Amino acid sequence: MVLLYALASVIVINCGYYILFSKFSFLTSSEIKPEKNYPVSLIVCAKNEAENLKNHIPLWLEQDHEDFELILIDDASIDETLEVMESFQVDNPKIQIVKVKNNEAFWGNKKYALTLGLKRAKNQRLLFTDADCKPASKDWLATMTAQFSEEKQLILGYGAYEKTSGLLNRLIRFETLITALQYFSYAKANIPYMGVGRNLAYTAKLYYDNKGFMSHIKLPSGDDDLFVNEAATPTNTTICVSEKAFTYSIPKKTWKAWWLQKKRHISTSKHYKPIHKFLLSLFYTSTVLFWILSVAAFVFIDWKIAAALVLFRLIFQYIIVGKAAGKLDAKDLIAFIPLFELFLVCYQMSIFISNSRTKQSRWK
Repeated sequence: MVLLYALASVIVINCGYYILFSKFSFLTSSEIKPEKNYPVSLIVCAKNEAENLKNHIPLWLEQDHEDFELILIDDASIDETLEVMESFQVDNPKIQIVKVKNNEAFWGNKKYALTLGLKRAKNQRLLFTDADCKPASKDWLATMTAQFSEEKQLILGYGAYEKTSGLLNRLIRFETLITALQYFSYAKANIPYMGVGRNLAYTAKLYYDNKGFMSHIKLPSGDDDLFVNEAATPTNTTICVSEKAFTYSIPKKTWKAWWLQKKRHISTSKHYKPIHKFLLSLFYTSTVLFWILSVAAFVFIDWKIAAALVLFRLIFQYIIVGKAAGKLDAKDLIAFIPLFELFLVCYQMSIFISNSRTKQSRWK
């Protein structure tokens, strides 16, 4: 009976989180008409991204907006990144280039490079993306920044990954879906805790009021999620989930590359506010215990009772995550939700263990 009660308790906790996530999954879309007449600074930091810049600078310049500048930051690249930037600048006055030299105190630190780029921005509204990201439409810039208001100074967008064949691609996109489901839902519940630098906007005032990245400038990652964790409040944060405001990145193509990327991302979570660490840890723990106790229940108690409890939780999860997948262009992942979740639980546990033994020192 103890095992049965333990499984039921874990399922109640887990489903409580999915009720929280339903704030996003069942969110009624209220499209804000894109505004194209106020100035925006689009900021992109690039390190050894010559090929991506050749493909994506034209897409950023084609954005349907009347007044924006494109600030390109060359973070001490050793390939042709700077040359590519300069070749586009010749014929386009919108482009401003910031050349970053390696600094002994901030060697390989993206936040240092971004800080220099932010100082160059002449506009109050700032939109950020990465060099390997392409906008979903010509309305991306206008749609994202239309969310700004006197009160709303921080906009969380969705940075998706392109669909390709193979198991690795589906797992990367599933992990991205679950992460977005969480940070969008927490924001709607007035507990904003993170965003992704692939698609993020905030005002210069918010940046300077929070002293930029100074509280975590020495950490190699977190220019997006740690800044949001520190600066976001229930009143100054909103989300933008219009499909035309998505960005799409090329996902990692090898397991090793994805492993290293996730190690860097997960290492920042220990610097979140205590309430966020508690809530995220409880969700992860309840998910781990669900799978462990489910197996144990099928072995040690009546399998029919165990099956009913497990099925209830899986159906509950399918409904909430499935609705979110429909909003975030990931319907092809719905059929594999339990299998992908089980894999991610094991994968993330391995990363936590690995991170406790090693230290990340550079962003690239």
